[in-house]
Formats: sequence, structure tokens, C-alpha cells
Amino acid sequence: MSRRFFVGGNFKMNGSCETLKDIIENLNKADLDPQTEVVVAPPTLYIVSVRDHIKSGGKPNLAVAAQNAYSVASGAFTGEISAQQLSDCEVPWVIIGHSERRTLFGDTDELIAKKVEACLSYKLKVIFCVGETLEQREAGQTLAVVEKQLAAVGDKVKDWSDIVVAYEPVWAIGTGKVATAEQAQEVHKGIREWLAKNLSSQTAEATRIIYGGSVTGKNSKELSKKPDVDGFLVGGASLKPEFVDIVNANRA
Repeated sequence: MSRRFFVGGNFKMNGSCETLKDIIENLNKADLDPQTEVVVAPPTLYIVSVRDHIKSGGKPNLAVAAQNAYSVASGAFTGEISAQQLSDCEVPWVIIGHSERRTLFGDTDELIAKKVEACLSYKLKVIFCVGETLEQREAGQTLAVVEKQLAAVGDKVKDWSDIVVAYEPVWAIGTGKVATAEQAQEVHKGIREWLAKNLSSQTAEATRIIYGGSVTGKNSKELSKKPDVDGFLVGGASLKPEFVDIVNANRA
């Protein structure tokens, strides 16, 4: 089965009305590989305006995503947004389980699993993030950690057709360090094997597994050549013109 290449841009807590408009206009005008699915995740405040700027560009392979969603549809949860609200605003994608949510805001494997389940119930598509710290990698625990994170969602969700798995080694996010293409392939292969063993061979074959962690225009080409690397989740570089090069990394 041929898996469609996927590139996500996570703007994190960056941007303004003016700069985000410029970024989207650049993407709307750019020669993006039409075979690659592209989503960008602005800060929550700008989601609707970014959605509208994307629609005005008319690129069918470009869409908007949220950076997070809560596990409950509505209620007294100050500062949160729900999957129901994202669906109401026609936001098709959401990032769940990013390491910054796990480490800075205390999102546990259990809460992340509930968030994924909630998002799927409202027909959102999920970029589900997993990854290990430097200490865990040096202790030889990478696959054990990642499999535990996968299992938390696997216990609640059996249909992964609307899930993209993003492997993001925590030690490579925003540090300038990047997993080698071989390191990324090793973990991606392990994730696919886990999916085959615990869900089904069909799920393993169909699920896109993307890499995140200091991805740039320079290293994206080599990473994209690995058989189990189906794209990227890009942080800082998604705010720069080189994001177009990353989107086109898999272009024939």
C-alpha cells in the first residue's frame, strides 16, 4: 500500500495576525507537491483566520490544525477548547500528545488517550505524538516508552484510519539535534511492528508515521527516503520559507 506523504507545521505559540497571514500567503502561492498532504497548526486565537486564508488559496492538499483539544465536549474548563468546538469551526486536524503538552502541562498517557478518543468521536483527524527523553534513549528504553504511549491510545481506539503517528524524540525538539535517518527508521519500524501486533497488519501498513525533531530543508530529503518515514511534523522551520522545501522533500 502506498501511504500519502504528510507534512505538518506546528507554529506553537508564535506568530501574529500579520506574520501568519504572510506565511499562509506564501504557502498559497508556493509550488507545493500536490501528492503531499499539508497541515499547519497556528495558536488557537488564529485558527479561524488561518482556516479562511487557506480556503481563499484553493489548495486542496493544505488544511489547518489545532495544537491541542480537551477530552470533554463542554463545561467549566477555563482556557480549554474542545473537539466539538473545533468540529463546529470546521478545523479538520488536531495535534494531541505533543511532548511540550506532556512535560510542561502534565498531560498523561491516560489523558492523551481520552483526548484522542474525543477528537475521533467528532470526526477530527489526529496527529498523535510519541517520543522518548534523552535519558530514556541513553538507558535503551526508547521502544518501551513509545510502545507504552501507543498502548494507552490502543486500549481505547481500535480504528486508527484517522490517526497519523508522529515520532518526536524529546531530545531533538528545538535543540538543533536531530535523530539520524537510521535512528528515525529504527523507531518508525518498531512503531509499525507494534501496530501490526496489537491492532492489525492492515492498520500497520496504512498508518502514516511521521518524524519530528529539528527537521529542516537540509535534512528532510535524507529522512524522507527511509521506508517507514511517511512525512514530518515541523516546528520552528514551519515559520520559515524553507517549510516549502520540507513539504517537497518527497517529490519525485
